[in-house]
Amino acid sequence: MKYLRQLSALLPFLFFAACSKDSDAPGPDGASLILTNARVYTLDWHEPAADGTPAKGAPYDDSGWRPDADAVVVTGGTINFVGSSMDALKFQGPATRVIDLAGATVIPGLVDSHTHVFELGTNLERVNLVDVKTEEEAVARVAERAKSLPKGEWILGAGWDEGAWANHYPDKVLLSAAVPDHPVFLAGLHGFAGWANQQAIDAAGLSATTPVPAGGEMRLGADGEPNGLFLNRAVPLIRSAVPDPSDEALAERLLAGLNQMARDGYVAVHEAGLGSREMSVLEQLEAGNRLPIRVYAMLSLRDEELMRKWISKGPDSDNDSFLVTRTVKAYYDGALGSRGARLLYDYSDAPGQRGVSGDEYGFNQALNAEAMRRGFQIAIHAIGDAGNRESIDILEAVFRSDPSTQKNRHRIEHAQVMHPDDLVRVGKLGLIASMEPPHAVEDKSWAEDRVGPERILGAYAWRTLRQNGALLTFNSDNPGSDHSIFYGMHAAITRKDKNQEPEGGWYAEQSMTAEETLRGYTNWSAYASFREDKTGVIEKGRWADLTVIDIDPFLLATESPGDILNGRILMTVVNGNIVFERQ
Repeated sequence: MKYLRQLSALLPFLFFAACSKDSDAPGPDGASLILTNARVYTLDWHEPAADGTPAKGAPYDDSGWRPDADAVVVTGGTINFVGSSMDALKFQGPATRVIDLAGATVIPGLVDSHTHVFELGTNLERVNLVDVKTEEEAVARVAERAKSLPKGEWILGAGWDEGAWANHYPDKVLLSAAVPDHPVFLAGLHGFAGWANQQAIDAAGLSATTPVPAGGEMRLGADGEPNGLFLNRAVPLIRSAVPDPSDEALAERLLAGLNQMARDGYVAVHEAGLGSREMSVLEQLEAGNRLPIRVYAMLSLRDEELMRKWISKGPDSDNDSFLVTRTVKAYYDGALGSRGARLLYDYSDAPGQRGVSGDEYGFNQALNAEAMRRGFQIAIHAIGDAGNRESIDILEAVFRSDPSTQKNRHRIEHAQVMHPDDLVRVGKLGLIASMEPPHAVEDKSWAEDRVGPERILGAYAWRTLRQNGALLTFNSDNPGSDHSIFYGMHAAITRKDKNQEPEGGWYAEQSMTAEETLRGYTNWSAYASFREDKTGVIEKGRWADLTVIDIDPFLLATESPGDILNGRILMTVVNGNIVFERQ
């Protein structure tokens, strides 16, 4: 690909010379930051073949991978030199901070290309239900929180897995009995389910006669009244009753989420599905220079007033600021776990059900086309094979009527289950498959039940997509999945969960190499945000956005892949500033 550069020819007697780039002489104060004695993987070489084979010129041979530099020099917000530690120290001046990394690994700054950081910040305050296995355990955690709160105050929680619990969903009975004095709303792991007690149902004014939006389900109990479970497009019925935070509280939650991402090694996030209030808060924080990492904003297609405002003025053209808005996030279908994803044929474990999509899921096709023609990149949430096919059809129809729209690097968010014919179309149309390695290993216990043994072969199919010429970007969809880069890399490389199961990996033929995985979180993500000339590789003249980790994933991927999970972030550098440093 044009945006990936090949290394200069390596001299056999001077390995690091290829990375030195004949840098400029240091100024009177020297560089601002010098990182030495490191294992630097610049990714400044051609990308691998579709089967994962490293390109000619990559720092790889029969003995395996090796770093292609051991020092990086930063001046202001820019990389000024990449090469040997001896040469790097020539840039030292009275104001330079020199850090000996003692063999730690330096990689291009990590990017999570599909996040919900507002929710991440909010979840830091909520009852944590991630990895909870039973209804009783979840209720016990909520009851414990209730002990420390005044009566009548809302209790919010999140993280119970609506996919894993789909065959035994909870209801309000136990929750209402255990927590009778507080309204309670508990969001599902991926946001496609909500669980509430009777106090919350009363606060929302819901009854058996409440109209339910198309594409949603409000479960009823034996008494004919809402039983406390809400699925897909019905979730807002109960969530909307939760009191809105103030702008100040919303800003603090966002900053908490962004600072957490910085601590976890990320220099940028692509924030998916922002409404008017969230955009206003982001804009205020940017104006006050308070954003700790870069935010690539995706407007919510569901917020028509916001969309009209942005269509009127067009997408941002400045890619250098910490907040860039040039993408629209659109929901096309529901989730596979809650059987809301739109399938071409019935769910294997629920005959007669095919999920929801399109208009009934809040997708405004005319507004989407209008945004495309105005120059916006479109990122369509599509999970099921029918949802993916119809999303691709919608994009292709606009391409045919207005060929200029095809250049804007449109994305399919999740691209989770795809028919073989459509796996080919993604590459042919130049679309980007924006995918989450953790989803595969988290969904493996029930995904095949949903779609059967044939359709599962086109699910979470990273390798097949690459072999068909598709572009990829990797992310976590946090807080729906753990956004740890070590978890993400481990899932992509091994197709195993945190317990190292299953043996051999789940449909391991779809696994990625360490290089592909790292690119998925760095320079492929840079391309997905039109920043491939600014970041994504470590090279003189690019942004000084770097991540330092205490493991070498290139070596561990072949020697001991399970140990990738034990990695730690040591440092995060954004625009030349150290925004996190492990003490």
